[in-house]
Amino acid sequence: MQLCDAHGLPILSLCDTPGFMVGPQAEKSATVRHVSRLFVVAGALRVPFFTIVLRKGYGLGAQAMAGGSFAAPFFTAAWPSGEFGAMGLEGSIRLGFRKELEAVADPDEREALFARMVDAAYQRGRALNMASHLEIDAVIDPADTRRWLLRGLASVPPGSLGRRTGEERRFIDTW
Repeated sequence: MQLCDAHGLPILSLCDTPGFMVGPQAEKSATVRHVSRLFVVAGALRVPFFTIVLRKGYGLGAQAMAGGSFAAPFFTAAWPSGEFGAMGLEGSIRLGFRKELEAVADPDEREALFARMVDAAYQRGRALNMASHLEIDAVIDPADTRRWLLRGLASVPPGSLGRRTGEERRFIDTW
């Protein structure tokens, strides 16, 4: 991102992420610290940024790949295969509805309830549902991706492409 910004190159993020893991194991490799750099750098970008969600757009990982928010890019579109959620849907159901699931004594009934909850979560997180609630701009045919990108580039205000005089990035970190 820093290289593109320093040289005035627009960025296209092709998002397909289950998110990033947090917790003790992830802390050993400083995952959150490394991923957080995406938010910090994206917040200072001066070049156009576009996001296409190809498949999975979960959690903060997806937000990071969209420049900090699905509202941040010039546009955020998804292919029909796009699915969204605060985290992986099965895990979110197991965590968020643990008491409800544990309250069902019969293991088969519990599994059936879990399956219904997961199905409902997938329906809520479908790309078409996200677009209908204005969480993303559009659901597009994958064959139209190039057309969307070209229209997006054409909509960029003059002076937003290429290097801006007097606003050059002073450095690109080596991290």
